[in-house]
Amino acid sequence: MIKRGKTPQHKCSFCGRGEDDVMILVSGLDGQICEACTEKSQEIIDQELRRAGVEPQRSDNAVAVKSNPFSGPLKVIPPREIKAFLDKYVIGQDDAKKVLSVAVYNHYKRLQQEEKGSLKTDEDVDIEKSNVLFVGQTGTGKTLLAKSIAKLLNVPFTIVDATIFTEAGYVGEDVESILSRLLQVCDYDEKAAERGIVFIDEIDKIARKQDNPSITRDVSGEGVQQGMLKMLEGSEVLVPPQGGRKHPEQKLVKINTQNILFICGGAFDGIEKIIARRVNTQVIGYNKKESDDIDKENLLQYISPQDVKNFGLIPELVGRMPVVAHLDPLDINSLRRILTEPRNALVRQYEKIFSMEGIKLIIEPSAIDMIAEKAFDFKLGARGLRSLCETILTDAMFDLPTIGVGKGEKQQLIIDAAYVKSKVEGAKRAKLKAA
Repeated sequence: MIKRGKTPQHKCSFCGRGEDDVMILVSGLDGQICEACTEKSQEIIDQELRRAGVEPQRSDNAVAVKSNPFSGPLKVIPPREIKAFLDKYVIGQDDAKKVLSVAVYNHYKRLQQEEKGSLKTDEDVDIEKSNVLFVGQTGTGKTLLAKSIAKLLNVPFTIVDATIFTEAGYVGEDVESILSRLLQVCDYDEKAAERGIVFIDEIDKIARKQDNPSITRDVSGEGVQQGMLKMLEGSEVLVPPQGGRKHPEQKLVKINTQNILFICGGAFDGIEKIIARRVNTQVIGYNKKESDDIDKENLLQYISPQDVKNFGLIPELVGRMPVVAHLDPLDINSLRRILTEPRNALVRQYEKIFSMEGIKLIIEPSAIDMIAEKAFDFKLGARGLRSLCETILTDAMFDLPTIGVGKGEKQQLIIDAAYVKSKVEGAKRAKLKAA
């Protein structure tokens, strides 16, 4: 019975909640419905339509759902175009860029074959993947190659560091966390992750520890290699989406690594001695002769899977990386080009930094030559260039922002060979006094 003077409260005909308990209450001829029941009704309708084989339609005014950038059709890029793109960022290393371009191109072709799998006949041949191993000194561009090609690809790409992994059951990351990074890149889209590319850096740091006097297991070396075998070859792996053991309650995701391309890189410091021993460049005795055709300055060009195995990678892992490529050590000319030619060259970076202060930075060719020569003596590759540039320009970057630039004025900072020499030698003398 309704009391006099009080308006009856409308209720949702489905859940029974009153209009004071809901945000929106849509009224019809004989009933009402709230916003929660409307959303639930839409979900039921969508499920029934999909069960009937009909994809639900949405109006143009509906809220757009963020699309996965890796869900679109594959665009196959020829190897020459891939290499031309890498040339903009990496100086030299033509052999390594060719190997990487072909590997990525074949990866795209394999993915296309998988997409057309329903049209396959008994005569079709399944293309197997060829994982790649890059060997090169520090600072020669292994990681830069991976970062540069990631800008071009339309497949999920991630870079992981092998030094953090340990054998299952020990403190550290499990090898399955490699695929966790790949899942995070593609917003946990399993299908997209199964056609991605993974670059494993510092692969030489998990080499087998030879002549280890300890009686404990090699959990960060050979144990990690054994854990990576099935993953590199292609198998179904249970992956923790949020990473290792910090979230034990998470539900594992099954990822098939059959179509995931693995590119590994490492410095392999000391492998030149193994190569020299094999090609017989260090000989003792009167009956042995050295070959005049061997370039002793770049022994890495003669590298083979046998040398990688002798360094400490187990034969099973080396066999799963059939393509072994080398990166040439950088000479003075290459270091000079790295300073000026790439799209993100060091000189351009410092010019940008000084231009923000209203200062035009001019580095003369003689100064660039001297920086390249000093960096070559450091034996740190391209990383030595940044160390030198910081030493040379630190005082200028410290003082000029305080001095400031007058209104409407444009100042110039000219770096010549004498300035470079004074800064480098001055830093050495200061360190000697401090010692």
